[in-house]
Amino acid sequence: MYKKQEFVKNRNMKNIAKKMIIGLLAGIVSGLFSTGGGMIVVPALIYLLNMEDKKARGTSIFCILPMVITSGFFYYKGNYIDWNISILCAIGGMIGGYIGAKVLKKIPVQYLKMAFTIFLIYASYKMIFN
Repeated sequence: MYKKQEFVKNRNMKNIAKKMIIGLLAGIVSGLFSTGGGMIVVPALIYLLNMEDKKARGTSIFCILPMVITSGFFYYKGNYIDWNISILCAIGGMIGGYIGAKVLKKIPVQYLKMAFTIFLIYASYKMIFN
């Protein structure tokens, strides 16, 4: 009985470590590239923690908030924020986030994966060749 409890405790510690590492990597990406870390968090939750796709997206949004606040503070301190653009984009982002969250319920997971992959390929192409 004792060995089973020890095994469960070790497995839980490994899961905690995985979650902390995912957060650490996402935070680094957020700070370096201003992405919010979602490109790290969503795939990591799906493939490393076997989380359902839609739940991973929702969890990622919640995890990203503290990362964005922290990175945003340092971008603010460095005077790297254009407030006019930021406010308008934030308003659009809140509306888009609401719409996206509502639409998420209706889109099959396979289409979400394809759309995410296409978006990443397109964004990568534009960053390299423009």
